[in-house]
Amino acid sequence: MSSTHDQEARAEAAGGGSRQYVPRPADGGYDTQYVPVGSSEAGGGSAATMGFTMLAAMVMLLSGVSSFLEGLAALIKGQFFVSLPNYAFNVSVTGWGWTHLILGSVVFLAGACLFLDMLWARITGVALASISLVANLLYIPYFPVWSIIVIALDLFVIWALLAPRRRYV
Repeated sequence: MSSTHDQEARAEAAGGGSRQYVPRPADGGYDTQYVPVGSSEAGGGSAATMGFTMLAAMVMLLSGVSSFLEGLAALIKGQFFVSLPNYAFNVSVTGWGWTHLILGSVVFLAGACLFLDMLWARITGVALASISLVANLLYIPYFPVWSIIVIALDLFVIWALLAPRRRYV
């Protein structure tokens, strides 16, 4: 057994006087380092996570545009939507039109900001997708098939934005 001092003395005798011994952590040790999402060292799951984030951003852009147009249609031609007579929630088509118009605009803007992978955009995206999910759940009697499709897309967006972003190696 030789100590670190002996190893340094041998290194100086061999002509490597300016080199110092730097211990390296053993494999499987507790030494971890943070690897950011976009770096080349991140590997494996982070590329898929970024891909799902970009897909969620694109879904939010398309969902925002479609919600905006749906709200516009409800405001311009409210008779297009059929309402059920004994529905638990009594909200006019015009009210739903304004809700979808405003919510669609904000969802579109948050989706555009997701392309920059900002934390606040992900948090806002989850909140907006949750609000959109509830709004479309209540909108089922007026436009059933499309509401169910948007609910499924909102669930995907929530899942993709809540996926872990960092990896420790």
